[in-house]
Amino acid sequence: MNSLPPHIVVAPILVPLITGAILLFIDERKRNFKAVVSVVSSLVLLAVAVALFMEVNSTVSTEVAAVISTGVYLLGNWPAPFGIVLVADRLSGLMVLLVALLALPALIYSLAKWHRSGAHFHSLFHLMLMGVNGAFLTGDLFNLFVFFEVMLAASYGLLLHGSGQLRVKAGLHYIAINLVAALFFLIGVSLIYGVTGTLNMGDLAQRIAGLNPDQRMLLETGAAVLGIAFLVKAGMWPLNFWLPSAYSAASAPVAAIFAIMSKVGIYVIARLTFLLFGQTAGMSAGFGHDALLVGGIATIVFGTIGVLASQALGRLAGFSVLVSSGTLLAAMGTGNPMVAAGALYYMVSSTLTISAFFLLIELVERGQDAGANVLAVTMEAYGEGDEDEEEDEVGVTMPGTMAVLGTCFAACGILLAGLPPLSGFIAKFSMLSAILNPSGLGADDTVSTLSWWIVFLIVFSGLAALISMTRAGIRTFWGSLEGTVPRVLVIEIAPILLLLGMTLAMTIAAGPIMRYMQETARILDLPESYIQGVMTAPRAERSQEAIP
Repeated sequence: MNSLPPHIVVAPILVPLITGAILLFIDERKRNFKAVVSVVSSLVLLAVAVALFMEVNSTVSTEVAAVISTGVYLLGNWPAPFGIVLVADRLSGLMVLLVALLALPALIYSLAKWHRSGAHFHSLFHLMLMGVNGAFLTGDLFNLFVFFEVMLAASYGLLLHGSGQLRVKAGLHYIAINLVAALFFLIGVSLIYGVTGTLNMGDLAQRIAGLNPDQRMLLETGAAVLGIAFLVKAGMWPLNFWLPSAYSAASAPVAAIFAIMSKVGIYVIARLTFLLFGQTAGMSAGFGHDALLVGGIATIVFGTIGVLASQALGRLAGFSVLVSSGTLLAAMGTGNPMVAAGALYYMVSSTLTISAFFLLIELVERGQDAGANVLAVTMEAYGEGDEDEEEDEVGVTMPGTMAVLGTCFAACGILLAGLPPLSGFIAKFSMLSAILNPSGLGADDTVSTLSWWIVFLIVFSGLAALISMTRAGIRTFWGSLEGTVPRVLVIEIAPILLLLGMTLAMTIAAGPIMRYMQETARILDLPESYIQGVMTAPRAERSQEAIP
């Protein structure tokens, strides 16, 4: 890159890796010191992510390939496809920034109590960030597997953090399912390498068009097997039975950062679908689109039923993750870049919302566990006092704590339901407009039956979220008559306000953000830009000093 250090692309991987390694050697009794190091590292990661995002966003050229070529990093200075390649384009830069924006609030929230509930919380947290960032930035399938396993290994420990029967049970299921998914990953990668002789994504994309029919069949089989591994992580039906239980059993800060993990599967599927089976794939162009479309629709249906049936807030949030994943999969399955642009906006908005909701659930349920009367309504307000006594007031004013919690709960409900004026509505409106007008406004397009199903389910899933959140809100905030207001620390409520504030910022800056998403989707739909950028990336110049 021109204006930033050349190693900025690898920095989102190195910063959490070095932090996690250092924290392993610090005594667990020095938790305050470890917390300071962890927060400082998260701030550094956020600064790096912002710098990287601004750089990939500022590159302007008449040649599309130039947009991506500036973000190719050759580890060991080996050219592609022989060496390890990291690629920072508009999509991966967006995902790395989203990880940093989620990590800091989740980490701050954990400082109230959760980071003291088990050993090596901070190390596991940063190693997971390293794996997630590596999965977003890698340019070859082998290292995608490496980062995928690092992410999963750290997530196993984080899910079990805090112990308890429910976490152990959900954790064992989670580990078993993901080990099977890793096996599918290896089988799929092996088939692809056996056919093409390469695992570099750019090199692989340019070889697919020249395969003979027998090779093409094996390649598509390998891609389908590989896709299963990531569809498990993305939560597509019927591979998603483990997700609501695992996410609802995790501690609040862990569940908040887990909100990005399903998006790793979505990211990889979107990247490989548009790159490997896009316009340059020959006879394989469009492979998997129908499966994503139908699978996404089925996932929305399953998630919506779960949302309506959920009585516990944790499971409601878990099924909301599935609705989000199903919507994104169906949007990617349409193969329309304009729908994909709205889906990218929706992905960021829904991830921030669900992360905030997971943090909020613990604070709300804390009052229920304490037998809290969240409105502090008096018995006289319900007519059970002295009827002859004349009252000046009915009830008392809502405590400030519960006013804040109730406002945050209402905001989460509006965002999940996709009601105006917040970012959830803008995201869904953008997707629905693109689905109903695939060639643009004013064009006389014929909308397919599956497209109408997507439109109906997106609207109905929002209605289901509104019904469930309203029912949960009435039960939580109006259902009890006795108790005390839960004790909530500023360090716990501030991260929730920060995450919801980001969705408000997305609403205010919807125009520029949507233009960024549209340009990102346009470039994603041009595989030749990625291929040319990776395969022609120049090696770093060697020092001219003579070696003695």
